[in-house]
Order: sequence, then structure tokens, then C-alpha cells
Amino acid sequence: MKKESRIYVAGHSGLVGSAITRRLGSENYTNILRKTKEELNLLHTEETDRFFEKEKPEYVFLAAAKVGGIHANSTLGAEFIYENLQVQNNVIHSSYLHGVKKLLFLGSSCIYPRECPQPIREEYLLSGYLEKTNEPYAIAKIAGIKMCEAYNKQYGTEFISVMPTNLYGPNDNFNFASSHVLPALIHKFHEAKVSHNRNVSVWGTGTPRREFLHVDDLAEACVFLMNTYSENEIINIGTGEDISIADLAKLVGDIIGYDGIIVQDTSKLDGTAQKLLDVSKLHALGWKHRIPLKKGIALTYEWFLKNMENARI
Repeated sequence: MKKESRIYVAGHSGLVGSAITRRLGSENYTNILRKTKEELNLLHTEETDRFFEKEKPEYVFLAAAKVGGIHANSTLGAEFIYENLQVQNNVIHSSYLHGVKKLLFLGSSCIYPRECPQPIREEYLLSGYLEKTNEPYAIAKIAGIKMCEAYNKQYGTEFISVMPTNLYGPNDNFNFASSHVLPALIHKFHEAKVSHNRNVSVWGTGTPRREFLHVDDLAEACVFLMNTYSENEIINIGTGEDISIADLAKLVGDIIGYDGIIVQDTSKLDGTAQKLLDVSKLHALGWKHRIPLKKGIALTYEWFLKNMENARI
């Protein structure tokens, strides 16, 4: 990408899109295209096509997606598969039709089988059954990956797909009903602290292990890969380090300054036992994360406190 290239960030106001937009700005890219949902509804095929025909973006970061935690995925499966398929179909196809030079598709570590060797290598895709709690979302993302691969092979496009691990950071969703585990814990422990609640309930047994990447690190990796990576194979983006949910809860509580009791609610779902990405391919290309988990959580909590009025809680 040149500094003056026309770059469209689809989903620029979300967790990932806003981080990519910030990163592009910090690297002095000057021609970033942004559209709100009110200005451009990516669910509408003709509307999306008109935007690409008029604005003619040269590079596209496809970060627009419907995302959520275990509860949202297990109760809103129809919305997750329909909206994600519709948005990515429209953006990828319009990018092909209107000559986009390169597109980066944001997938998810949810695409990998529930039971597969750890850490998870890129070639494990489609090697087993998916986790049932987020299967509709995962299938949509797999379809996006395969769509990019198919367009590359048939039409000679340059559409790459990256698989980030669990993300967190500024502009995250802290709503208990739809958020992922880390922002939910930040919100929960904060409420317990200010209300002097002596017990905090955490979903599941606490034994599952998860990997977490600060979204600013993800954004840096995405810009790096847009400029350096052109293979048809997917590539993982993560830290290569994981933590149990129980230890994560304790870490969040310590950072927030909560000194009460953590109770594991074993009536709630655990999800996959472990999801740790193999990031050796990314490291070999020359990129590695820079924000440690403890520091990242502290920065996110600081952002949460400053933005509570406008945060998604």
C-alpha cells in the first residue's frame, strides 16, 4: 500500500475496524474510506456494489462482522450465519467486480475443529467437527475463507485471510448478554467493586484455556500482512500463549482491585477445552505481538473507565 492509496476499512467503528483505522493513521496513510451502517448497509448487495463503483477502493480490510460470546452464539445462530455470510459475500464480490488490488479478510480461531492438536496449525482447518456453541458463526467464516481462495484461483485476485485469536481492547463490547469473556469479566469485576459485592460469578468450571491478543497488536499485524503477505493459505494471528479462565478471572480481579470471592458457575457452558494458535508462520514472516496480557487488560480497563457513557455495556 502507498500512503495515499484508497483504503476501505469495512466495520471501522467496531473493535477490530477502529483499531485498524487507528493503526493506518499512525502509519500516515491519508486516504482511509469509512462508512457508518447508516451510510452504507453492507447487508444490501446493490448498495454495497454502488459504493465500490463510486469510491473505487484499492485496498480493503474486511472487519465488518456480527460477533459475540458463547451466550450470543448459542441463541442467535440464524443471525450470526446470515449476517456474516451476506456481508462478506457482498464485500468480497464487489471487491472483485471493481478491481480492488488486495483484500484482507478477518476470520476467527472459531473456524478450527473443537478437538484438534494444540497449538492449532493453519492446516487443521476442516479436519474435524466444529464447536457446537459457535458453529453457525464458524461456518460463515469458513465460507469467507473459501470464497477468497476460490476467487484467487478463478479470477486472479489477491484476497488474503487471517485468523485472529480472542481479541480485546478499546471499543470492545462489554455487554453481559453478547460480549466475549474478557470484556465481560472487566465489566463484572468493576460492578462488583463499586457495589461492594463480595461474590463474583464466572461461567463454567474455569478450566478451559484461552489465548488473548490486544486489538492494537492485531491491527499492526493486519497492516503488516497487507503489505507483505500474498499467499492463498490462511495465517494465524495470536500470541502463542494461553491462560485458564479461572486464572484470567483472578488476573482481571487483581488489576481492577477486587478483593472478594470468585465463584465458578458450573451450570453454564465451558465451550472448547483449549484454543491456542500456532503462530510460528507469522513469527517466521517477522511479526510478533508486543502487548503483554496484564498490561493489555490494564489499558483496556483504563479505556473502559474513561468511556463508560459511550461504551457498549
